[in-house]
Amino acid sequence: MGAVPTAVLVAMRGTDMGFRAFGGRAFRGVACAGLAVALLASGGADAKQRKKKPAPIPAYATSVAWGAVSGPSLGAAQSIGGYAAGCVAGARALPPEGVGYQVIRLSRKRNYGHPVLVDMLRDFGQRVALAGLGTALIGDMGQARGGPMPSGHASHQIGLDADVWLRLDLPPMGRAGRERLEEIKYVDYDRMRVTEDWSDRQAKMVQIAASDARVSRIFVSPAIKLAMCQRNWSDRAFLNKLRPWHGHDGHMHIRLNCPAGSPLCEQQTAPPDGDGCDDELMSWLSSASPAIERPLGYKPEPRVVRKMPAACAPVLNAAGTRMASLPDSSPAPAKAAR
Repeated sequence: MGAVPTAVLVAMRGTDMGFRAFGGRAFRGVACAGLAVALLASGGADAKQRKKKPAPIPAYATSVAWGAVSGPSLGAAQSIGGYAAGCVAGARALPPEGVGYQVIRLSRKRNYGHPVLVDMLRDFGQRVALAGLGTALIGDMGQARGGPMPSGHASHQIGLDADVWLRLDLPPMGRAGRERLEEIKYVDYDRMRVTEDWSDRQAKMVQIAASDARVSRIFVSPAIKLAMCQRNWSDRAFLNKLRPWHGHDGHMHIRLNCPAGSPLCEQQTAPPDGDGCDDELMSWLSSASPAIERPLGYKPEPRVVRKMPAACAPVLNAAGTRMASLPDSSPAPAKAAR
């Protein structure tokens, strides 16, 4: 038997004193009740002291596993889960070059997405070229099977997100030359307004993207949203999709609606009605801040997504690619009974 808790000893001493003082009769019920309360209180304190063991983290919930995948899974395309906790089956790679666009930083292997995203970006490039705006730079989309990335984005996990840089001053370039490009920042944070580099071309490119019916919303800096609101547009409906968000001062983050054939995709709530050029935007302007710049060679800790859908486990392990060796995350075999 373990040691008797202090609270119980105190109650027992009080009980003994009561029996002596009252002849062991009148006080018997009160003393026993006190002892019971002390036992319960002691048990609760002991329970609080016992730490609950955290549940084991499955491999499909870590960025290490998804970053080790070398290509998409076979089978039908499907986005699974939420934009910041999910995966994509049957993804496709956006070709590195196309009409009106070129993919940058190909070494990151983040030019994958649901086929609907790939088609949307190719259509977008053609419209950019047709408008004579220049060549769009496509940044991070998603990994070959989606999932959490080892660095950078919390979202971009289900093949429906893509970053498009706002600079349009570069001609078509070789792939090596597109590895270490610098973003142009279009926000003056002292004035919380766009810089002189912002032009009609950037505004038109954002409008082209937001006018696509497949697009759910586009995240931009609050100052860029304000600049778009201040323009005279013949049709202002697309402004509803431009959502102010911190950072996003050198690129726009395009997010698509859940596509058909993806019943496990979690659609984000639609933006409020209206063009969004109201008090909500003003509140963002008063608190906007630039994105945190990470130094070259920065290596973050592996990301863990504890709410990753279990349906992503078979996507991670499906046929179609080779995977780098991963630590065994399966539970240890049960010991034989003695």
